[in-house]
Amino acid sequence: MSEERPVTVFIADDHPILRIGLSMYLESQKSIRIVGEADNGFDAVNAITQNPPDVVLMDIDMPGLSGIEAIRVLRKTLPDLKIIVLSTYTKKDYVQEAMSEGANGYVAKNTKIDELIKIIEDFASGRECMSPYLLNLAIKWRRPADGSDGDAEHNLTRTEIRVLKNIAEGKTNNEIAQIHFVSIETIKTHVQRIFKKLEVSNRMEAVAVARKKNII
Repeated sequence: MSEERPVTVFIADDHPILRIGLSMYLESQKSIRIVGEADNGFDAVNAITQNPPDVVLMDIDMPGLSGIEAIRVLRKTLPDLKIIVLSTYTKKDYVQEAMSEGANGYVAKNTKIDELIKIIEDFASGRECMSPYLLNLAIKWRRPADGSDGDAEHNLTRTEIRVLKNIAEGKTNNEIAQIHFVSIETIKTHVQRIFKKLEVSNRMEAVAVARKKNII
């Protein structure tokens, strides 16, 4: 795409050395233009929503709002946005969750830079990308019927575990709703499901049982 308009790219990663280094290298390519960076999910969502790029490179593990949660929010407002997860985590469950939330691709951070550039250009142009560095894109992931992680001991979904961690931090339903960019009614539903699955009747009991079972 070097003779066409450069692909605009936004990088969201909380590791400054990697983010800045990647940004400088990609910016040196005529086919790519970096339009923004963020070191957390909140800032990434705000910046991307205000000025959508062609492609987002999204880390999973970021403070505040995780990459997975950021993808979920962005998918609601920018359904056609191309989002490529760039992560150190390559286990099946990480790939599964990212793809189920709406990531277009999942790439390990040890991917060769030239191959990453090719992947970015392919996604931006709508070409089919056949890169061996894309993880398990051909697999049609299927969650259990209740959307759980399949752990027989507690059967909590990843979202419910995140909410449970927020509860353990002493956050109110309203604060948790703001963190996850959802309504307070949605959080109340998550909390009730957590109580039912852990067989408890209040937040203190939920946290106590979760810690006893090493869920949080």
